Amino acid sequence: MSRPLRVAIVGAGPAGIYAADALLKSETAVEPGVSIDLFERMPAPFGLIRYGVAPDHPRIKGIITALHQVLDKPQVRLFGNVDYPNDISLDELHSFYDAVIFSTGATADRELRIPGVDLDGSYGAADFVSWYDGHPDVPRTWPLEAEKVAVLGVGNVALDVARILAKTADELLPTEIPPNVYDGLKVNKALEVHVFGRRGPAQAKFSPMELRELDHSPNIEVIVNPEDIDYDEGSIATRRSNKQADMVAKTLENWAIRDTGDRPHKLFLHFFESPSEVLGEDGKVVGLRTERTELDGTGNVKGTGQFTDWDVQSVYRAVGYLSDELPKLPWDVESGTVPDEGGRVIEAGEPLPSTYVTGWIRRGPIGLIGHTKGDANETVANLLADFAGGNLLTPQTPAPEAVEAFLSERQVRYTTWDGWYLLDAAEKALGEPEGRERVKIVEREGMLGASGA
Repeated sequence: MSRPLRVAIVGAGPAGIYAADALLKSETAVEPGVSIDLFERMPAPFGLIRYGVAPDHPRIKGIITALHQVLDKPQVRLFGNVDYPNDISLDELHSFYDAVIFSTGATADRELRIPGVDLDGSYGAADFVSWYDGHPDVPRTWPLEAEKVAVLGVGNVALDVARILAKTADELLPTEIPPNVYDGLKVNKALEVHVFGRRGPAQAKFSPMELRELDHSPNIEVIVNPEDIDYDEGSIATRRSNKQADMVAKTLENWAIRDTGDRPHKLFLHFFESPSEVLGEDGKVVGLRTERTELDGTGNVKGTGQFTDWDVQSVYRAVGYLSDELPKLPWDVESGTVPDEGGRVIEAGEPLPSTYVTGWIRRGPIGLIGHTKGDANETVANLLADFAGGNLLTPQTPAPEAVEAFLSERQVRYTTWDGWYLLDAAEKALGEPEGRERVKIVEREGMLGASGA
């Protein structure tokens, strides 16, 4: 082939950018070369790092620096504010590219099937995260009337939600939170936040550093009940084989044996409490019922039949994310993923020609951002093997300018990588008078305007 290999990547979060990076580092990038276009439905790139990581975690946002280096490469273009399949369909992508990789991630909340989950005051964590991260497609206000709040789940998202609810607005002001989020948190009435996990300390999915950060706030008193520190043979085996699980358990043990201090906001971490019902009156949340569990020897738990009613006025479910189904691709409803083998999309037992997946849309919303790299490497290796074997579809109009002409004809207001630099500068300029690194622009129109779309 005399021209570069043309690849479209749908989704410009870490998974998509890591796939671009793997393509750029391949032998194919040398000869015949690669030409990569990233399509992103948001006006800005970086996916979950921009709209899923809590604003008081600038350390994780530092990953953006590494992703920048990939998007700065001349072989890569960004088309932001382009929605699959409404602005461009799978057939249309195949008409421009040799191969298409989907890396669209997960933005919805996984269901929790317990009574009362639909009451007023019961929320999905993903929706709350989108609000405090300034996502353009969610409401600008959030009801923060509850003085006592429950968070269900023992992963990092649960910790983020609990921490944002327990901190003060002024504590978060130095971050990039937009004015509407600061104003909302300013009237937050939460004084007690209760985090519930149905298993024990050894099974918690927190990262050790994320857990320890809870205790750094001058306003948050973290409290662990000594009765919740319990291990069986399975738990001990987990601690021996998993350094992170051991560090988490040690931190929780230290908190359980210390005296309770006098910081104004209390954050309780409860273990062996399985949520069984959200309690309501007049359609509103008035409590949470949990069943006490106990270890069964393997690290799993069984119910004891002993129930507790907790006085809370709102409940946040942080029990996992779910990907959005992608039209024209096969779909596994149970796992919320596209069926694949090594990143090749599989339909009716056969690979779908020139169509690939990587990241959470492929394996489900598990693991940290770094885990996505190995995923991308495997998908790209199989794409390049298909290219070498002559198994890719031949696009009708592979010329790079054909895509720009197509989007312009469709009247799609798309943003570019140069546009991201303009938006980045605009957000930093908003933060400068207040001595903040940046203030995030929330409205889609505002982002498009700042990006010069």
